[in-house]
Amino acid sequence: MDTIARTPQQLGAAIKRHRRQKKLTQGSLGDKMHARQATVSKLEAGEPATQLRILMDALAALDLELVLRPRTKVSAKAIEDLF
Repeated sequence: MDTIARTPQQLGAAIKRHRRQKKLTQGSLGDKMHARQATVSKLEAGEPATQLRILMDALAALDLELVLRPRTKVSAKAIEDLF
C-alpha cells in the first residue's frame, strides 16, 4: 500500500512505522544509514532541518523509494487520520 505524506511530520511517522514493521530500533536503522540514533529520531519527528541525504539514506535502508505524482484532492487532515 502506498503512503501519502504532505508534511515532514507525516513523512517522519511513515518512516517510523516502516522501521517498526522491520523490527528495527532507531539505533539499528542509524547503523544501516551510517548515522546516529539522534539523527533517526529527528527524521521521525519531522524536524525541518533534516537533510535530503538523510531522508534518502533512511529510505534506502528501509528498502523504500520516493515516488512523485500529482497531488490528490484529499485533505491534509484526512491523511493525518491515516496515522
